[in-house]
Amino acid sequence: MKVSIITVCYNSSSTIKETIDSVNSQSYKNIEHIFIDGISIDNTIELIKANSKIKYNLISEKDNGIYDAMNKGIKIANGEIIFILNSDDILFSNNTIKSVVNFFKLNNVDMIYGHIYLSDLTNIRSYVRNWKVTKFLPGSFTKGWHPAHPGFVVKKHIYLKHGLFKLDLPVAADFELMLRFFEKKGCSSKLYDNYISVMRMGGDSTNIRGIIKGNRDIKKAFNINNIRLPTNYFFKRYYNKFLQKFDVKK
Repeated sequence: MKVSIITVCYNSSSTIKETIDSVNSQSYKNIEHIFIDGISIDNTIELIKANSKIKYNLISEKDNGIYDAMNKGIKIANGEIIFILNSDDILFSNNTIKSVVNFFKLNNVDMIYGHIYLSDLTNIRSYVRNWKVTKFLPGSFTKGWHPAHPGFVVKKHIYLKHGLFKLDLPVAADFELMLRFFEKKGCSSKLYDNYISVMRMGGDSTNIRGIIKGNRDIKKAFNINNIRLPTNYFFKRYYNKFLQKFDVKK
């Protein structure tokens, strides 16, 4: 099974080498690495060219935000399985891709979801939050449950069948896509009870302004998919996230 890893980047010179190194070190070799760059003005492009040791595809052009760039990557991906790995994130271990591929083969599902760590900005291996996801059951999203997007891996045919990221949800398009795939479309899935990636804190969804915008997008996501949003939804959502901070491996 061929795997496509999509990395969206823009002026990512301070972190992208660690991302690339985590891909280069994978024990599974049938991988293509797709970089969608927003015309970086630092040395991001040079770092990609100098450090990527596997087959890669690099596109550097103007886009309409991170989700537009992800959509571009999905459209040109040749792999049966698609990972989204941001330019400041890393794969958890050298065997992550191999283990996930084997899991897909054993379970014959459309998508899998696993755990991630969130790390300190300066040290990717200094964990500050443990996002350990539980098993999905129909209706889980209305109870504040959702997997971390960096721990969500999907077969390409699901994107082609059920659609890509919606660009009118600039902060929470990943949430809407997962809500759609899990709850509305009923795509087959299984919990991969292991860690998939490490994500640095500090993105749009982890600061106050981004959280406010994200909550607006989340409300829209439920409305778009004709799923009623419970009145206590956001309490449950952020209570779960609060607990994750006390379950960090030291």
